[in-house]
Amino acid sequence: MADRKTEHLPGAGASLHHYARGMLLSVILTLAAFALVMTGALPRNATIFVILVLAAIQIFVHLVDFLHIDGSLEQRWNVYAALFALLVVGILVGGSIWIMFSAHERMKPDMPGMTMPPETF
Repeated sequence: MADRKTEHLPGAGASLHHYARGMLLSVILTLAAFALVMTGALPRNATIFVILVLAAIQIFVHLVDFLHIDGSLEQRWNVYAALFALLVVGILVGGSIWIMFSAHERMKPDMPGMTMPPETF
């Protein structure tokens, strides 16, 4: 009979403790960001920076406590795949925004040669 302790199953390290800790930290980080915006305690740029830092911490909490990503080799491949997907999405979204802003700049009506006299219609 196989020893159950040596058997490695995906999510085998999951326990109520991980989920409770993840939930508590997620709620605290969300409330901290909400309170920061609602109180206006910091200037606008500082508030945006702190919210981005809190979001990065919350992503890490979700990866560790809910998705059970750890330092093992199997999990490392999952992280690589997720980072590659994030890179592809970033290139697609960033490239689309770049193209839209470029097209907007090139099609401004106040550019020379863009106005037509009324008799051309």
